[in-house]
Amino acid sequence: MPIILTNEAGKTHLTIQYDAANHWVYTNWIGYQTFENVVAGAMAYLAPIRENKCPYLLNDNRLLLGLWHHSLEWAATVWRPQAMEAGLTHFAHVVDPDSMATVTADQFQKGINRDFHMRVFSDIEEAKAWLREAQQADAEQKGSSQFQEKQLKK
Repeated sequence: MPIILTNEAGKTHLTIQYDAANHWVYTNWIGYQTFENVVAGAMAYLAPIRENKCPYLLNDNRLLLGLWHHSLEWAATVWRPQAMEAGLTHFAHVVDPDSMATVTADQFQKGINRDFHMRVFSDIEEAKAWLREAQQADAEQKGSSQFQEKQLKK
């Protein structure tokens, strides 16, 4: 069941849905975003990340209009630590390459640290492939860790 957030005019500005088949949270930002809408939206998708123990986010900004630079500092200093605490490790950020929001996404990506993997994409299929690769690598690492634990118990 998707979460739908509306703006002051009653129009949908964000949809959020846990995609169980792919084990990621999908967000779709629509139209112009105020600082308040960005904060409310970003905080709203922490719940499905936590509830589903889902470290992967597919953040779709292809329908976003304008910049969201007014939210950069908040996203880097307030939201990102909370997202990491909720379990988020991989953030695939999809933008319209012809939009000004690409500049903001690039600035956000530069302001984060190594514990939080983020990439900016202009093609949603490439973003999905990156998330799947991350899932595969995480599964292989988990399998290796479990094998090592079993060996230590012997």
